[in-house]
Amino acid sequence: MRTFYQLLKREFRLFWGNSVLRLLFIGAPVLYGILFGFVYEKGKVTDLNIIVVDSDNTPLSNRLIDMLEDNEVLHVTAVKPDRKNLKQQLIALDGQAVVVIPDRFEADILQNRSPEIDVNINLANILTANYASRSIQLVLGSLNAGLEMEALRKRGTPDYAVSSKYESFSTNYVRLYNRSSNYMSFLWPGMLATIVQQVLLLALALSFAQEYERGTFQTELLKATQSPLKTILIKCMPYWLMMIPIGLFFLGLQHYFRVPLAPPQVAPALLLSALFVASAAFMGILVSILIPNQLKATEVLMVVATPSFVLSGFTWPLSQMPRWIAALADVIPLTHFLQGYRVLLAQEGSFTDIGRPLVLLAILTAIFGLLSYLALAVKIRRTVKRTASQPG
Repeated sequence: MRTFYQLLKREFRLFWGNSVLRLLFIGAPVLYGILFGFVYEKGKVTDLNIIVVDSDNTPLSNRLIDMLEDNEVLHVTAVKPDRKNLKQQLIALDGQAVVVIPDRFEADILQNRSPEIDVNINLANILTANYASRSIQLVLGSLNAGLEMEALRKRGTPDYAVSSKYESFSTNYVRLYNRSSNYMSFLWPGMLATIVQQVLLLALALSFAQEYERGTFQTELLKATQSPLKTILIKCMPYWLMMIPIGLFFLGLQHYFRVPLAPPQVAPALLLSALFVASAAFMGILVSILIPNQLKATEVLMVVATPSFVLSGFTWPLSQMPRWIAALADVIPLTHFLQGYRVLLAQEGSFTDIGRPLVLLAILTAIFGLLSYLALAVKIRRTVKRTASQPG
């Protein structure tokens, strides 16, 4: 046990002595956690610029413009009498949509001619386009309903009967879980988990590689550990321990940004997080053992880590991806962690609800751990044999 503590102290000394590793493992979670928090702090999109072409310029068209401006998602940044130079203005004003009110709009409504309003949505950014489209539909639907109800009243329909004549049935929409559609509540936890996986992979990719390059793999590390299992645990333990203050720091950020990060069910969240950290660490260790060069090991894991958030199914469903891509995503620990974590955090699930992610993370942990052990055992055997064959 005394040897184990001495080796653990050695690993911490190596960590603190490597400025790049120190900045990567501690600086990246702190910096990106705060940075992404401020990026998504607002939570939802508001004041999207739209352009209105008002070819009618009547009280009714002005009423519609006022309704568009009153919607919190929309901001009428310009009102034009015609479509001249519309494309250039859409770019210059960063417009997300153009609402075209036709000539004789009010007159046609009064004469029951059903005029048409054209809405052109800027789909260059799908997210803002969806927000703008839904809000414009809401405003136009509200105006349409109001005008229809006014027409019924003018035809002598009593007020109590107006709603029933206008609506054949009513619809109730109940928002579950993220009721405010807060984008930060949805995206920020996933971004933080991605950062954790990234720093674990890259930090542990350097663990054995730096021993090879410094020439201390056999002279110091193997001489003290004398077994593959002990060597792997010694390499992983400092990073597992340092994940605890990093996790506490993330929990502190949730109070500042007022966005929940801790699921109500603590036990399954801790188990899920432990398996995620262990599997990512063993994955990084495996690459570090197989590639005895820090730069090459880092490059390999960057290729794995960079697309992992996209492949995880967090923002785009795995069911909509080709099967071979979904199979590739299953090899990445982040995929299963985010699936389970979203159920625990947003849907307040339990152990039973995250059974599949837990099992798959446990399988990945076992596979990467076993492969790391076998790869290191082979590495040690070859090193010992090579040393024994060298002359006195």
